[in-house]
Amino acid sequence: MSAGETRGEGTSRIEAFSDGVFAFALTLLVVSLEVPRSYDDLRETMLGFPAFGACFAILIWIWVEHYRFFRRYRIADGVTILLNSLLLFLVLFYVYPLKFMFTFLSKAIFGFGPTRDQLALAGMTVQRSAELLLVYGLGFVAVFAVFALLYWRAYAAAEALDLSAVERREAFLGIRTHLLSVAVGLTSMTLVLTLPSRWVGMAGFAYASLGPLHGWHGWWSRREPRGVA
Repeated sequence: MSAGETRGEGTSRIEAFSDGVFAFALTLLVVSLEVPRSYDDLRETMLGFPAFGACFAILIWIWVEHYRFFRRYRIADGVTILLNSLLLFLVLFYVYPLKFMFTFLSKAIFGFGPTRDQLALAGMTVQRSAELLLVYGLGFVAVFAVFALLYWRAYAAAEALDLSAVERREAFLGIRTHLLSVAVGLTSMTLVLTLPSRWVGMAGFAYASLGPLHGWHGWWSRREPRGVA
């Protein structure tokens, strides 16, 4: 099989169950919004749209990575089921922290969302802002560490899965790709712990490096000798 091809079009039970969990996580984002009872309520809801959009995009990103893995590698052994279950647990557990963080950031950076008085009433001090970034970082690192482990499992089971040389290389690159995301998350968490309190918000901008880093990794991977991995 060539890179990017899938092993059949049927949906496995793992995929079907996982799709249901992702759909439920997206539903939780929606039901956390109260039905507006006045124009002011509607305005507040609309101002929260950037935070909702960011959360939606992240969940879709995770779902796409999940979809690509299970379409490339039809694996359903005990280790894979365990790792997939851990991934789904993290997705569900982090829905509300994710929504809260992006609601806070949309106000702090762009001026959208709750008023500063509302944020103050919610107890959002500088110290708690740092804790919030750490909570997000832990979830981010955990999710992509699980993806790296899933690709490692596929790579380790290459013979049992009858993977071609191209597929083994794709699995190896999948490990590296997700470990790169893990490194970015760890970098952000390190900045939270080491930066002066007035600069702690800058740690969040570490995630802006994901696009350039993954672009560079893709370019460099195409230039590597095919014998690697």
